[in-house]
Amino acid sequence: MNTHLLTEARRMRLTFMATIALSVTGGICLIAQAFALSRIIRQVFLDHAALEEVSGLLLIVGLLVTLRALLGWGAHRTASEVAIRVKADLRKRLLVHLAALGPTYLLGERTGELVTTATTGIDALDPFFRDYLPALFNALLIPLAILLVVFPLDALTFIILLITAPLIPAFMMLIGMAAGALARQQYARLSHLSAHFLDVTQGLATLKLFNRSRYQITTIAHISDDFRSATMRVLRVAFVSAFALEMLATLSVAIVAVEIGLRLLHGGIPFEQALFLLVIAPEFYQPLRTLGAKFHAGTEASAAAERLFAVLAMPLPPRPARAVPIPDRLHLRFDNVTYRYPDSARPAVDQLSFEIHPGEHVALVGESGSGKSTTAALLLRFLAPDSGQITVSGVDLAQAIADQWRTRIAWVSQSPHLFQTTIADNIRLGRPAAPLEDVMEAARLAEAHEFIQALPQGYDTPCGERGLRLSGGQAQRIAIARAFLTDAPLLVLDEMTAFLDPQTEAAVQSGLRRLLQGRTALVITHRLHTIMQMDRIIVLHAGRVVEEGTHSQLMNQAGRYRALVEVFDPVTHAG
Repeated sequence: MNTHLLTEARRMRLTFMATIALSVTGGICLIAQAFALSRIIRQVFLDHAALEEVSGLLLIVGLLVTLRALLGWGAHRTASEVAIRVKADLRKRLLVHLAALGPTYLLGERTGELVTTATTGIDALDPFFRDYLPALFNALLIPLAILLVVFPLDALTFIILLITAPLIPAFMMLIGMAAGALARQQYARLSHLSAHFLDVTQGLATLKLFNRSRYQITTIAHISDDFRSATMRVLRVAFVSAFALEMLATLSVAIVAVEIGLRLLHGGIPFEQALFLLVIAPEFYQPLRTLGAKFHAGTEASAAAERLFAVLAMPLPPRPARAVPIPDRLHLRFDNVTYRYPDSARPAVDQLSFEIHPGEHVALVGESGSGKSTTAALLLRFLAPDSGQITVSGVDLAQAIADQWRTRIAWVSQSPHLFQTTIADNIRLGRPAAPLEDVMEAARLAEAHEFIQALPQGYDTPCGERGLRLSGGQAQRIAIARAFLTDAPLLVLDEMTAFLDPQTEAAVQSGLRRLLQGRTALVITHRLHTIMQMDRIIVLHAGRVVEEGTHSQLMNQAGRYRALVEVFDPVTHAG
C-alpha cells in the first residue's frame, strides 16, 4: 500500500475515524442481532414460546437491523466525503505544484500523461478511500470484536476462527506483489495511450497533409490493444484471487459448521450457543471477503498514486526567506549568469553579463541556440541561475517573490497562448476585473479592435482551444492588447513577429511601437526592422555576449552582428 495515501487519510482523520466508528458499531449491532435471533429461535422452536413472548426480542432485532442500515449509510457517506475531499485537495495541490514548477518542467513531460494523472489518476483514488481503506479497518476490527465475544463462549470455535482468519490476508499478500506490478503496467499503458492520443489530435492537420493519419490510427489501435491486454491481466488476477478468497472463506465457515453440528448432535454444546456461533461465523469472514473484493481498487490506486506523488515530490524553486520589494525603477543587470539544462552537456548561457537601463529598449539577437530564450526564461524566473546573479536596481532577483516580480512584466511570445474562453477574457488575463471599456481601449492600441468587432460575437467570441479560431497575426495582436491592459513597466518580447506576413506584421509593429513607449523592454527578434527601432543591441553567441551597441556601430565593426544581418537581408547589405 502506498504510504502517501495513508498520509492523505490522516489529513481527514476526524471524518475517517467517524467512518470506522460507524462501521465497527454496525459490526457490534450485528453481534447483538445474532444473539437476539438465536434466543428467539430457541424460545420459539425448543421452548414453544408464543410470538407475544418474544415480541420484545423481535422489536430489538428490528431496531438493530434499522440501526445497522443507518450506520452503514452513514459510514458510506462519510467515506465518500473523505474520498471527495482528498481528491479535490490533491487536484488543487497538483495544479499549484505544477504552477510553481513552471513551464520549464512541463517541457520535459507529455501533456497527455499529466492530464491523465490529474483526472483519471486522481479519480482512481476514489474507491481506495471510499471502499478499500474502510474495508481494511473493518477486516481488522470487526473479526477481532467477534473473537472477543466467541472466546468465552466456545474455545474450539475460537481456535478455528483464529487459525483460519489469517489465511485470507496471507493469500492477499501473496497476490499483492503480482497484482501491484500488473496495475502499474496497466496505468503506464493508459498514460501512454492518453499522451499519444492527445499528440495525434493536436497534430491531425500535419498528419492529414503528409497522409499519415491512417498510420497513426493503426498505432493508436496497437497502443489500445496493449492497454486492453494489461487490463485483462489485472482483471484475471482479480477474478482468480476473488474466487480463491471466496473458497477459503466458504471452507472456513464449513469447518465451523461441521464441528458445531457434530458437537450439537452429541449434546456437547447448547442449542442457543451453537446457533449463535453458526450465525456469527459467516459474518466473521465477511469483512475479510469484502477486503478481498476491494483489493483490486487498492492496487489500482497505489499505481496511480506513484505517478501523482512523483510529480508532487519534484523539488520547487527556492523561495526567499524574506521577500525583498522590487524598486519602481527597473535597472536590470545580469552578472556572470550561467545556466545549464539538466540534459545538456554545455551551458545554455555562460558567464552572461549585460544591463538594461530604465526605459531602455534592448534587442537580444543571435543564431538559434545562442541562449536568447534561456535569457528571457531566467529574467521571467522560470529558471534559476546555476551561478551568477540577476539584479533589479541592485536587488537580487532571487530574493524577490517570483509571482510579485511577474506582475511587473508583460510577456509576448512567438506563439502566444490563448485560452478557450472569450477574446475579452483572454485580454483580461493580467487584469481579470478590468471593465470592457479598458479592454476595448487596449485592443485599439494593439490594432486589434477592428477585427474583433468584425467577429460574429465581437469581444464575446470564443477563441477556441489554443486560439485556433484566429490567425497568427490576430493572436499576436490580442497578446499585445493583453500587455497594454496589464500596463507592466517591463516588456519581454520573444520573436513576436517571426511568422507573420508583411501586412500583418505592419499592424503588429504599429501596436508594438505604442506598447514600447515609456517602458523598459528586452526584445528577442531576428527582424531587422524591429532591431533598428531599439536603443541598443546585444549579440549572443554560445551563451555569451560577444557584441553590443547600436545598429550602425555594430555594422561598422564587421563582426558577428553584421554577418547575421547579411544572412537575413543579403540583398540590402550585399557588397
